Amino acid sequence: MNRLIWLLLLVFLVTISPCSSGPLDDIMKGIKKAPLAAGGGSDEATTASGLKEALSIGTGNAVTSVSKLDGYFMNQMVKILLPKNIQTAADVLGKLGYQKQVDDFILSMNRAAENAAPKARRFFVDSIKEMTFDDAVKILRGGDTSATEYFKSKTFDKIYAEFKPSISASMNKVGVTRSYKEMTKKYTSTVPFGNMESVDLDHYVTSKALDGLFYMVGQEEKKIRTNPAARTTELLRQVFGK
Repeated sequence: MNRLIWLLLLVFLVTISPCSSGPLDDIMKGIKKAPLAAGGGSDEATTASGLKEALSIGTGNAVTSVSKLDGYFMNQMVKILLPKNIQTAADVLGKLGYQKQVDDFILSMNRAAENAAPKARRFFVDSIKEMTFDDAVKILRGGDTSATEYFKSKTFDKIYAEFKPSISASMNKVGVTRSYKEMTKKYTSTVPFGNMESVDLDHYVTSKALDGLFYMVGQEEKKIRTNPAARTTELLRQVFGK
């Protein structure tokens, strides 16, 4: 069972940046010195405490990766693109010389997501605090993204509720709504019988922002489980290289 706890810790170790490896090393040393007792008790509590602290650091760094400037916009795997129901209209606008308006709209959606992303941190922290020993076992017996799915099941709705008003405020600040209105105006005034479909931008950008966040967490989890190049420490190589 002690090995299970070690493996769960290592799943999220890859999300820790080099600059924060010191505190994590201390946590891991503490876990190594405090194996789980067969009947539970203080040793198990110490190990669980260290594990939760490590996961807090890891998910914190995951949030940071999408919160920075261009965290969404320059990452093609999570970049928020145009809603499908206005893609055709946007393509027409681009051909008519209004590509800049289209590009500004896409950029503004991603900026709104980047601005809201830090709010996810506390929800990850809360879900880690609530994690039980049985949760850890189930995660390790699951698939390559079972830990990510755990976090998603515990936090998605809560983060959505927190993100949406923040996304809305951020969209007004960075000009998403204005850019969308400009696109609509250009399309309807330029294209005969042109009519751009309406879009619930608050819902669309919030949902896409969360999809991107959990995608990144899942990718980091898969790396440590399956990719030898991601085993950047001797301990990772010893455990996963066998």
